[in-house]
Amino acid sequence: MNEAIEASYNEAKKLYARHGIQVDDVLRKLSQIKISLHCWQGDDVQGFLFKDKQLSGGIAVTGSYPGRAGTPDELRQDLEKALSLIPGKHKVNLHAIYADTTEQVDLDQLEPRHFQNWVEWAKQQGLGLDFNPTLFSHPKAEDGFTLSHKDPGIRDFWITHCKKSRRIAEYFGKELGQPCVTNHWMPDGYKDTPVDRLAPRERLRDALDEIFSEEISEDYNIDAVESKLFGISSESYVVGSHEFYMGYALTRGKSICLDSGHFHPTEVISNKLSSVLMFTDQLLLHVSRPVRWDSDHVVTMDDELLDIARELVRGELLSRTHIGLDFFDGSINHVAAWVIGTRNTIKALLRAMLEPIEELKKAEEERDFTTRLALVEEFKSYPFGAVWDYYCAQNGVPVREEWLTEAKNYEQRVLLKR
Repeated sequence: MNEAIEASYNEAKKLYARHGIQVDDVLRKLSQIKISLHCWQGDDVQGFLFKDKQLSGGIAVTGSYPGRAGTPDELRQDLEKALSLIPGKHKVNLHAIYADTTEQVDLDQLEPRHFQNWVEWAKQQGLGLDFNPTLFSHPKAEDGFTLSHKDPGIRDFWITHCKKSRRIAEYFGKELGQPCVTNHWMPDGYKDTPVDRLAPRERLRDALDEIFSEEISEDYNIDAVESKLFGISSESYVVGSHEFYMGYALTRGKSICLDSGHFHPTEVISNKLSSVLMFTDQLLLHVSRPVRWDSDHVVTMDDELLDIARELVRGELLSRTHIGLDFFDGSINHVAAWVIGTRNTIKALLRAMLEPIEELKKAEEERDFTTRLALVEEFKSYPFGAVWDYYCAQNGVPVREEWLTEAKNYEQRVLLKR
């Protein structure tokens, strides 16, 4: 390790120790946190089952940066490169359309064997896998409805697909020795104001009940349901609203997924975390960066990311929260996007862990709001960067912007030759 990095780290440790913060312990805790990297950043949400199918269901990717993955092997190669530039051991989040198979199968025919190559790769890399049924970019989703569709035949197709997805997730969990989080999101909704808001929600409720009727141990699979405020082509009404899924998750013992881009532009999810986790055992967190709304920009260390991290750390909620990323930017290097977003998420958690939480809580309880404000502000300039540099070096990944050189070299050697 570079002597300057170690020296800066030791000096930082002394400063934090004055407030009772044991930095070595913090880094051990940080190393246990797994971030789930979303595979769809690597290929602009194309997948491999229906490669010629245009994106639909309110999903759009802008930009045409060269080098996106076109095969499962290319996507895994890119993920390996990204993970080599990120400290810690993490997970990869797959959508059903990323099946690695030469068979011509539809979504309702998928089986664990179609993901065997992904599982073998995850074992080799020491990674976990998460999963998502794909309820978009399919002929049976073109009118904007899937699990809440009025046609029972179409509805049954999607119910079967989601059931198959849970079995695939169970397979992941059993093979990899850690639970797979399976997130259920669908784009169902109307572009203009509907007359009947209730009936689609009744159909969605019943469809979800049927999907979850098969008992699968949470040792292998953890189910989550994800809401949205509105989408492209569902601007006026989304069947799976926040209130719908909040009620569903709490009454059915499921996890709710909070996506940082799925709420009103003036809302933040950091303020929702402690409330939700008072009434449910665990939740799924999708970290993205909305610009005006759900534009899924690459995660930066903005105020909301820091507030999310602080809420999780201050409330000791990390052990009950599954953190995944959900952005897709086709305008920049696809591998670099993963690295920037994941490193920022981990770095924000580190910053939150390096606060004098007990001291701040004590000041608050004693109504010493002056001390509370002063310490919160002063710790914003404490040398967390020295601790981050040490953590990266300790994990054998590039320090600071050195990773960018490796990403650029990979782009020249691999991505631009595709």
